[in-house]
Amino acid sequence: MRGSVFLKLFGLCVLTGVLVASLMMPMAVGAGALVNRTTTAMSRMSDSLEKRQMPLTTTITDRNGDPMAHLFEDYRIPTPADEISKTMKAAITAIEDKRFWDHHGVDWQGTMRALATNIASGSVQEGASTITQQYVKNYLVHVAADNAVEAQNAKETTIARKLREARLAVELERTMTKEEILTGYLNVVPFGNQTFGVGAAAQTYFGTIPDKLTIAQSALLAALVNAPGALNPNTHPQDALHRRNLVIDRMADPGNNIRITEEDAERAKQQPLGVLSPLGRPPNGCVSIGDGTTDGFFCEYVLSYLQRAGFDRDKLETGGYTIRTTMDRKATDAAKAAAEAQVPTRTPGIANAMAVVEPGTKKHEVRALVANRDYGNDADKGQTAYPIVSDVQPFGAGSVFKIFTAAAALKQGMSIHDTIPTPPVYTSPIYKSGVRPYTVHNAEGVAPGPRTLQEALATSPNTAFVMLQEKVGLDNVVNMASELGLRRSMHHVDSGGRPLEDGELSEAQWVKRHNMGSFTLGVSSVSVLELSNVMATIVSDGTWCPPTPIEAVIDRNGNRVPVKQKACEQVLSPQVAGALAQGLSKDALPGGTAHAPAKAAGWQRPVAAKTGTTQRHQSAAFVGATPQMAGAVLTYADGGDPQGICVRGGGKPPFLCGDGNGNIYGGTVPGRTWFNAMTEIHEGLPVAPLSSSPRSP
Repeated sequence: MRGSVFLKLFGLCVLTGVLVASLMMPMAVGAGALVNRTTTAMSRMSDSLEKRQMPLTTTITDRNGDPMAHLFEDYRIPTPADEISKTMKAAITAIEDKRFWDHHGVDWQGTMRALATNIASGSVQEGASTITQQYVKNYLVHVAADNAVEAQNAKETTIARKLREARLAVELERTMTKEEILTGYLNVVPFGNQTFGVGAAAQTYFGTIPDKLTIAQSALLAALVNAPGALNPNTHPQDALHRRNLVIDRMADPGNNIRITEEDAERAKQQPLGVLSPLGRPPNGCVSIGDGTTDGFFCEYVLSYLQRAGFDRDKLETGGYTIRTTMDRKATDAAKAAAEAQVPTRTPGIANAMAVVEPGTKKHEVRALVANRDYGNDADKGQTAYPIVSDVQPFGAGSVFKIFTAAAALKQGMSIHDTIPTPPVYTSPIYKSGVRPYTVHNAEGVAPGPRTLQEALATSPNTAFVMLQEKVGLDNVVNMASELGLRRSMHHVDSGGRPLEDGELSEAQWVKRHNMGSFTLGVSSVSVLELSNVMATIVSDGTWCPPTPIEAVIDRNGNRVPVKQKACEQVLSPQVAGALAQGLSKDALPGGTAHAPAKAAGWQRPVAAKTGTTQRHQSAAFVGATPQMAGAVLTYADGGDPQGICVRGGGKPPFLCGDGNGNIYGGTVPGRTWFNAMTEIHEGLPVAPLSSSPRSP
């Protein structure tokens, strides 16, 4: 027993000697020798303290700079010294390090006492860390560590770690002022609830800024530093109150460098905790933004777009970027309202998604991505976190795909005024339906008889376009779909709309290999956003551009960060694109399949448009564009048991009505959604003819 005590005392003496020698070294050998004597590990830590950037919150804004989402691992708001109240500084030093303004990084009395206790127990049982030492520890854990292992090592409960912290604390006191150290500490220390630093803590708990913190508020924040989880004021209010009042008492101690009066202390202790409920920390990520109804789909597209452009998701969450997007609030709100008006959010099994893209010959900026569904994780509330507007959906757009057949024909020299045959029934000599000949009928109400290509686009006879597809070549039609905008829809999913895996055929390859005559009838999986961009390409003089949601990415220092984006391509000559736009210009006029919703909305502008419906009525679409704005709507059965969709009058919502029993068409729910939204979006814009050149941003 005596031998054990002797060994512990001997170890205490040795370690104390090591600590003293380490701490005294700067005074004995100077800066140059100090660097030479520092171990490799210590050098790395010193480097980290000087060079590492603190993780910061990334803010995503709309095109006007108004925040729409925040991304962070740790919620932080960096705050300079002159923007932190004296009461906050008084509170944290009073409770965490009373002699902060007097020592040189290490509190000798406290350290020796704690070291003796720790040697006796064999582990770190007592802290006695100064604020400078805590700054070192928190910085190494929350800033300098590259991974969870490094973070764990930086907070391991060993004597060696305490010695390293002390050594670094002394170095910091040589290179930084007390004010700088205190400010650095207050910007890095955790306050619980995923909140780090006093700037974020003031906002999270009190909805204020650090220089407005009262005595009571400052004391509570200082109290939380001791044990943020156990002292959470929302879950452990009595414990938090007790600790807060202890801090207030310490703030009034005459021995403090910064102190409050006894009268102020008593008044502060009488105040309630006053913590916000819910907390003032902004939601993290796309699912939680706002009330989850409007911006989530756009936010998710922004993140996926940036990741495809080479941005690491982890860096987006820690880099402190400002991502200014192209989202237009007016367009987004109008589209959301229109989508919900036609299909209420909680309608079982039916989604109604809309995308809006602004045309241009330099870029195609995405203005709105919405759905009747809210963006979130509660399916019972009509929510989904799946990117149903931007990603490819396993439902077709119907006769909208006839646009690609018409475009291929026009590119080969056909005119929109050329006549094409339209029999009531047509059996193809080229295409097959399994082993049987492929036979196609026209939809109900479509009269047979020859008509111009322009009239065919407006009335949408199936037989005419299957025959035209034979003439121009299926491969050319498929290629045209890709060139005009269905890039991911054609090449990044399989024939069932699932993400493509190695060795599988893409949608485009599958259609070509199987000589699928029904391609022009729009049975393939498709993205609503890409459909919108197809129309933007047509009214942009045939210029395809990637549908970008990014206006600018700014780093924490205010510098613009380049975003790798595909270059625009001239996929149709301006003459062919203009002819195609004119060919699509009669769909909203009397006799066209979209005349009813256009008339109901009071639409009076030239518009290139097309409706579409799949054979089993499980989905229907509408696409349209003016020179100023392009958009697409896809209404489809999104439940686990897809069925036909039935539409009824009197403003009643659509409903699922069994497989093959639906009556939805592109001119009903999708068309009404498009015209109602676009009528509002175009308010204030001049009426522009389709023959005019699109506005170039």
